[in-house]
Amino acid sequence: MPRLPPARAIDASSVGTGFFLCARKERRTGRNAPYLSLILQDVSGEIVAKLFQDVDVYDQQFDAGEFVAVQGKGNLFNGRVELIVDRIRRVIPSDAALGFREEDCVPASPRPIDEMWAELEARIASVSFPPLRDLLGAVIRRWESRLRIWPAARQVHHAYRGGLLEHILKIMETGTLLADAYGLRRDLIIAGALLHDLGKLEELSYDVAIDYTVEGNLVGHIVIGAAMLREMLKEHPDVPREMALELEHMILSHHSEKELGSPVTPMTPEAFVLAAADDLDAKMHQIQRHLASDTGEGRFTSYHRYLERVLLKPAGRASEPDPAPAAPESDDR
Repeated sequence: MPRLPPARAIDASSVGTGFFLCARKERRTGRNAPYLSLILQDVSGEIVAKLFQDVDVYDQQFDAGEFVAVQGKGNLFNGRVELIVDRIRRVIPSDAALGFREEDCVPASPRPIDEMWAELEARIASVSFPPLRDLLGAVIRRWESRLRIWPAARQVHHAYRGGLLEHILKIMETGTLLADAYGLRRDLIIAGALLHDLGKLEELSYDVAIDYTVEGNLVGHIVIGAAMLREMLKEHPDVPREMALELEHMILSHHSEKELGSPVTPMTPEAFVLAAADDLDAKMHQIQRHLASDTGEGRFTSYHRYLERVLLKPAGRASEPDPAPAAPESDDR
């Protein structure tokens, strides 16, 4: 049996076996019978997978968060590529001889971690106000082991190893450009970029699969992050009281609107820039990945349920134009 291509390269003609990380597993009921709905990942990304046959048998063979050996074939359903699984089980030690390697199955940032960490340290070193620079340095030393590898989300954007660090650095890059353009305080933008999602270190659990913690579900990363900042500020009394309040405000307002989860809306220029840069990076990441992963013909991609739209592909990516497709129906069968 041939090997399946990497997750993001699977198409409707793919068939074979492969090794993946099972990131999510749900037992669902379709039109006729139960089936397993899965998210399978490897270093290239993820693919939706479904198992319809012998569900009770295979449901006992593996759990979410485990590496799995899979036999299946690609399928196109409602304009989206999925993998129909024929057989699946958890990986066993002898699979190493068949080519299984953990590092091939864990999605990761395309940028090397050490390279990104060196950039983070350099940006913090550029902060001109010593008490704030010392605070930020203490933050990255305290949480270095997690900041190096943590994802930025469970599935929407930067949902892979090193994703949070990649996201922080992009906000620092675009945010400082905007700060210079509008004559704002670069120090606060750099600080806000580092601190705004700090609560995700407690909101998300991460080993090789990503999930929400109890605290993450009950409280959320915005409130958790504000509490983490307050604890750090106790050890850095030289940070002025008003600056400390502005930093906390940037954390609390970085989702921009109360309807999107922020307790308050941005009320300083730096908070506006942080919220805008955060939203821009999250959306651009989704746009770029959706364009890169689309395998359909025509000028438009499939419908993106988070962005709530289809996207026009760059010229030359498709052989012939077609109308923009409608939103897909439920994938329950």
